[in-house]
Amino acid sequence: MQPSQKMGIESNEPLTPAGRLFVQPATELVINCVLGIDQSVGLETVHSVVSNSLIVKHPRFTSLLVTDKHGRERWKRVDIELDRHIIFVPNPVNDNNNNNNDDDDNDEVAVNDYLANLTVSCPLSTDKPLWEMHILDAHKCVVIRFHHALGDGVSLLSLLLTMCRRVSDGEKVPTVETTSSSAVRNSREGAGICGWLKMMWLTLVYMVEFCMKCLWVRDKETVVRGGAGVELWPRKLATAKFSLDDMKTVKSAVFNATINDVLFGVISSGLSRYLENHSTKPLREGLQITGAAMVNLRKSSGLQETTELMNKNSGSRWGNKFGMMLLPVYYHARGSDPLQYVKRAKIMIDNKKLSFEAFLSYKIGYFIMKCLGARFASLLNYRIICNTTFTISNLVGPKERIMIAGILVTYIRATSSSLAHVRMYKLYIPMT
Repeated sequence: MQPSQKMGIESNEPLTPAGRLFVQPATELVINCVLGIDQSVGLETVHSVVSNSLIVKHPRFTSLLVTDKHGRERWKRVDIELDRHIIFVPNPVNDNNNNNNDDDDNDEVAVNDYLANLTVSCPLSTDKPLWEMHILDAHKCVVIRFHHALGDGVSLLSLLLTMCRRVSDGEKVPTVETTSSSAVRNSREGAGICGWLKMMWLTLVYMVEFCMKCLWVRDKETVVRGGAGVELWPRKLATAKFSLDDMKTVKSAVFNATINDVLFGVISSGLSRYLENHSTKPLREGLQITGAAMVNLRKSSGLQETTELMNKNSGSRWGNKFGMMLLPVYYHARGSDPLQYVKRAKIMIDNKKLSFEAFLSYKIGYFIMKCLGARFASLLNYRIICNTTFTISNLVGPKERIMIAGILVTYIRATSSSLAHVRMYKLYIPMT
């Protein structure tokens, strides 16, 4: 049996509907992930790690994207040439590194600028499998680029972690947090008649709002809202770090809150402060700013065990399996109680979890792709991006400190190629 058959993936098969969506010009996406490491790593070391990894065995990473005579996109298995995928950059990528005495800050700015440039000016070549690695030797990091047609963030990061090992035990792969989504399911099953009526009502309201955003309703113009064509503009990438202990302190101040609630409260407050400081016109109190959140629909939330991803009969199988839900935040002038942002975020997110918005958005998108084609589905996705203000993705990392080729991994961060608005990633990695 071929490796591809063991993985439950054919070596020469059509793209999935979600995969076809991500190769359309308006919605083509590349995921750019950075692994920071404790010391410089040579080209030979990276070549050795990749050669012995699942990447060179996985059909998606050893196949070309081709179009058959009927105009359908397919994967075509080829012999992989690692030298074309691994790019070694020995020198600093930013000439302005001497402006700051802190080497870590210098590296962060340089790597962020490098990523920002990749998002708008460097698409992946289609004459080779759709991934590559850039070794930024002077900045002690590796930039890994995957086309979104290969899989979603959960699939790709789960595969990436198979190349890593625990610091505490160099023979074992990192422990993956595969927490079940049963809490939400149990709350639905034990809700009773009133609870089910609430679920149905919330689902109806949210799906009407979702459809309206797809078609004509858009956020008001602000200094942070994008629109058609913005994805072609030069980009700026910034990172922010928050103490998990501080997050837990805030979390304990709001009954039954989660870290996600706290982070979304921080985002809400931050957007209000930014708009207040940079808007040229007065803003209406309570102005809605809408985010589009990607929601993993697998049975287990978070990263997945690779064996589950490769199992053809698994509900957590490889690919793009996520829905979308709209997360509104509201502008409030300075002086508002910061905890109110967290409380509002908790109420809104709890209601969203209770509804079937993410599941239905996935099913409707799948139906449109099958019946009306990838171009029409791409147009609707592009419209909802243009009509909202930001996108947010969220992923929990491994539970312990990790290393690759015996070198400590100091951080992991990710972004994607340009969208028509702001892109936010939340990635939780224990590195201390």
